[in-house]
Amino acid sequence: MKRLNWAQAINHCQQAGRGYVIATVVQAQGSTPRDGGSKMVIDAERSYDTLGGGQLEFMVQQSAREMLARNEAAQTLQPFHLAAQANQCCGGAVTVMLECFPACDWQLTIFGAGHVAKALLAIVGELPMQVRVIDSRPSMLDGALPANCRFDVCEDPVAEVPNLPDNGWVLLLTHDHQLDYALCLALLQAPRWRFLGLIGSQTKAARFRRRLAHAGIDDDTLERMVSPVGLPEVQGKLPMEVAVSIVAQLQSLYYQNIKRPKTQTESWKTIKKLLREQGQEGPSAQTTEKAEHKL
Repeated sequence: MKRLNWAQAINHCQQAGRGYVIATVVQAQGSTPRDGGSKMVIDAERSYDTLGGGQLEFMVQQSAREMLARNEAAQTLQPFHLAAQANQCCGGAVTVMLECFPACDWQLTIFGAGHVAKALLAIVGELPMQVRVIDSRPSMLDGALPANCRFDVCEDPVAEVPNLPDNGWVLLLTHDHQLDYALCLALLQAPRWRFLGLIGSQTKAARFRRRLAHAGIDDDTLERMVSPVGLPEVQGKLPMEVAVSIVAQLQSLYYQNIKRPKTQTESWKTIKKLLREQGQEGPSAQTTEKAEHKL
């Protein structure tokens, strides 16, 4: 992957559904590697752009990855005295703001890479989700995929059911009704998912429900399977029309019960106190020992 600057990295992480932290120098005093306003982005695996390198950057990355491990939206101010804390000879002081944007928890698995799946990718590639497409045919998705999507070739797609994430979203869009049925049976026998949608007609849905009931799937579990998948109000049979109908249904259900955690904040008085301490005296002994202030 080509080297990205911090602005490009934000877009890259958002599209991929990765958690990331924006680190910004909000105040620089004395001799420092970078001036105020300098930024870098850190995710769980790499960093983009720089705050000047050295021990300061290492400490910032360490703090950022501790925030990413909690996977919560948060903001902190962290002061660094470069001589005392980072052992850097420039000897100045900086205050860095860390803004954590958690990883996306909306994971969609699509079985089947046909026309509707390809149309779906054009839409879900712009949404805050992580998407996995599974098909037994290597040639089905040979073009470039959106950053948040990946294509896995599996000779036996049913064997992948135990590997699906808990509380994931699943769409069955394969070219083979018998494969659709086998996937339905495996998924309904272990209903760890949040959403299961099956493409097809009302007739197909009714036949599947009868077969699945005969195979021992109880009525309550059968009711959880959405078939035909998609909003009935969104009409049309073209692949993109069907894809729009499906994504509209997924998005409406996802945002119904989503809990939006409030970003941890603190008063502006605390922020001003920290910046005043650094601007006049450098980081105090107290802030040096515990150099994390939640905004």
